[in-house]
Amino acid sequence: MREIGSEEELAELLAGRNAPLSVGGGFTRGMTGEGERLSAAGLTGIRLYEPGALTLVAGAGTPLAEVEAALAAEGQRLAFEPMDHRGLLGTSGQPTIGGVVAGNVSGPRRVVAGAARDFCLGVRFVDGRGHVVKNGGRVMKNVTGYDLVKLMAGSRGRLGVITEVSLKVLPVPETEVTLAGEGGVPVLAAALGSPFEVTGAAVSGGRTLIRLEGLAESVAYRQGALAARLGGDWEVLEGEASAALWRGVRDVAPFHGKEGAVWRVAVRPGRAPELLEALGEEAVVDWGGGLVWLLVGGDGRAEEVRAAVERLGGHATLVRRGGVPAGVPALQPEPAGVARLTGGLTRAFDPRGIFAGAG
Repeated sequence: MREIGSEEELAELLAGRNAPLSVGGGFTRGMTGEGERLSAAGLTGIRLYEPGALTLVAGAGTPLAEVEAALAAEGQRLAFEPMDHRGLLGTSGQPTIGGVVAGNVSGPRRVVAGAARDFCLGVRFVDGRGHVVKNGGRVMKNVTGYDLVKLMAGSRGRLGVITEVSLKVLPVPETEVTLAGEGGVPVLAAALGSPFEVTGAAVSGGRTLIRLEGLAESVAYRQGALAARLGGDWEVLEGEASAALWRGVRDVAPFHGKEGAVWRVAVRPGRAPELLEALGEEAVVDWGGGLVWLLVGGDGRAEEVRAAVERLGGHATLVRRGGVPAGVPALQPEPAGVARLTGGLTRAFDPRGIFAGAG
């Protein structure tokens, strides 16, 4: 595996490259492609951090742990709560901030805060021709190249190699609590539809989980009012006990160490119960029902999973192959119109197909 130490070195390499490359940072998220492995982990370091402006700029190879530690020292965080895939995929190494942005990796707080791409202010990357591209800025008011910034967040390395990201960060709230009980997706919907500012809504390990964050007095009031509205018996977990629960949801901890294929299914929240009834597999439900993780044994039931998801208007990504045959694509096949748009973009950014196997 070759490690790139600078943006200039990367640009020079890509300008003269004709064979495929598999680009990654820590190679922890399973987003590798075909060809020689190229690590961007050398593009590291926090280049700018202004706590007062809620802005951080870092090289794409900067370990996520380093970014989170710097933010925590100032009482701040990445509000989109990026997942750590290592426990689920059995990978090692260090997740990087560039990998987070490339995968648009977003956790339970997405229901209220938005996705990783919503916090991406700017990006630098090198495209398949070896051209260095810079879009966006370091403040929310700067919308130059805004659409291209959003495009790169979630592109999974198909359009170029991200070398630097600019992110908006937020303060850590004073208090968090979790209500743990029963009721499943309908209760999650009721909680999210309430006026009590729910920041997490999931079903994991057989428990229905609802998170509240903010100032202590506000959280105490909302906790009592929401529990009364929902009815039933609720266990209240506070502080680190609550945070540990949500790390487990974020990282799909109930599937760690278990055999089988893992599917990540995005579906309209109200259709999640139909999906679970149709497939009858072990599941972790997040985003109030909008995200369903399925653990499927045997051959992974690829045709059944994708047929059920398509019928419900969602899409399924194969995150861990398990027993699924090698010929089954990890990503949901795109509709013809979307495929034409995707093809046009990839030809524009990567005319020689260097990143063709990415993602």
